Parts: sequence; structure tokens; C-alpha cells
Amino acid sequence: MLLYLNGAFVGLLILSNILAVKLFSIGEWMVLPAAVIVYVFTFPITDTIAEVYGKEAARKTVFAGFITQLAALAFIFFAIHLPAAPFFGDQSSFESILSAGFRVTLASLIAYFISQNLDVTIFHKLKEKHGDSKLWIRNNASTMVSQLVDTTLFIFIAFYGVMPLSALLGMVLTQYLFKWIVAAADTPLVYLLVKLCRREKAAGQTIYG
Repeated sequence: MLLYLNGAFVGLLILSNILAVKLFSIGEWMVLPAAVIVYVFTFPITDTIAEVYGKEAARKTVFAGFITQLAALAFIFFAIHLPAAPFFGDQSSFESILSAGFRVTLASLIAYFISQNLDVTIFHKLKEKHGDSKLWIRNNASTMVSQLVDTTLFIFIAFYGVMPLSALLGMVLTQYLFKWIVAAADTPLVYLLVKLCRREKAAGQTIYG
């Protein structure tokens, strides 16, 4: 199960970097990067790993995601600078989209590394205090604090200078509100994942123990 969680985590992370270039609006006042739809689900995964497999396993997952993003950044840069074929007429569009993706990926790297490690740290501190009980507290508390840090860093690094300061602050507020709602709503998912992981872990110990 840990292997699948790690695969899902890295896959969602890379997908969020691709989608982050697109901004969409909900109503007239909420503007969000499309990545928010995907990225919010990475935090329940690290919380599940931290809960069942421990802090070090969660940190290894975070580090694996960091290395994967570095590789993506390098490949994007390389792809942009490859000589275009004479019949390839979309080089400017390709560069425009992926150049934006380059900056977004860089912003994601910084925000990701800080916020995900903060999430693991807060989650572990609360687990030390509560033991196996009150999973909902450490899941929500760690995610909500780390998501605020992640949102602020990402928005300002990715879009500063591209849009007015008021728009950036509005994006931070609306994106964090969206993430806060999702963090509260995904608590049953965390409980389900933890239950499945513990069941598999117990079965593995019974077979090999």
C-alpha cells in the first residue's frame, strides 16, 4: 500500500505543476490555479503515511516528490531549448506555456519543500501528544497550517509581477479558503486510507512475522 501511496503522491504532484499554469474563476471573486484541484490531495497522502508508517517514511515521500520535481524542471528547460523541427509551427505557444510552467514549477518546489515538511512535523508532534487517537485533529491542524504557508509562498513566487498585489492577496485568500474546506472534507478519506494501510500492514506481519 505504501508503494501505491508514493506513486499517487508523485503523480498528483507532477500533474498539479502542469495544471497550475491555468487560472480559473468561481463566480466573480474566487480565482484559483487549476492545480489546486489536484494538489490538495497530496496532504492526506503524507498524513496517512505519517500515521501508519512513521515520520521518516513520510519525509522520504516528500523528498522523492522534491527530486521528481527537480527532474521535471530540468526536462522542461531542456525541452524548451531543443531546436524545433521546421514544420513545427507551435514553438512560440510551446515556449509560452512551458516557460510559465518553469516558473510555476520553481515556485512549487520552494512552497512544496517547506510546507510538506512542516505538515509532517506538525502531524508528528500531535501524534506524539495524542497517540493513535484524535487523528482528525492532527490531520486537519497540520494540513491547514501547512496549506496556508504553501499557498502564500506559491502564489507570490509564481505570479508576483504578473498581476497586481491586490489580485495576489485575493488569490491567497480564496485558494486557502478552498483548501481549508477540502482539508476538512477529506478527513473521512484519511481514516479510510489509514484503515486500509493498517489492515495490509497487519496482514503482512502475520504472514512474515
